[in-house]
Amino acid sequence: MPTKIKKILLLPVLFFIMNQGFAQATKDVWVVKSDTENKIHKVVVQLNTADTASWSGVIGNIKNMQKVWPKNLYVEVVVHGKAIEFLVKDKTFFTKDIQLLATQGIKFSACQNTMRKHNITEDMLIKEAGTVPSGVVEVILKQEEGWSYIKSGL
Repeated sequence: MPTKIKKILLLPVLFFIMNQGFAQATKDVWVVKSDTENKIHKVVVQLNTADTASWSGVIGNIKNMQKVWPKNLYVEVVVHGKAIEFLVKDKTFFTKDIQLLATQGIKFSACQNTMRKHNITEDMLIKEAGTVPSGVVEVILKQEEGWSYIKSGL
């Protein structure tokens, strides 16, 4: 059989083998994706800006994570510095969003150091807000426990 004909006949075999390899690689990618759906995802979000667009972005990011991982998602939003009004009931525009997310297990924590600095007491916070001694320390502790970190803001 001439060499040219052998090459022509070999070409479909090579395409078949390459296609099988690609199909296997694609299958492996889907296996990884399904594994992340079952994994517990822990995310700490640091919010320390007075920019209300960033506040809205935090709410949006959480809702987007919930769409991808409707189960097995734990989020703590740590609020400190200039963002403290995000959790002050007479200052925030996000009370309803925070209330809804809190019923879904999302945790909102106000920094006590920031509260003292701005003369904010616990009764001034929305009822869904908890407190932590130090916002920065809370973020560090979560990271040391293996939580993923998201810094909000511009």
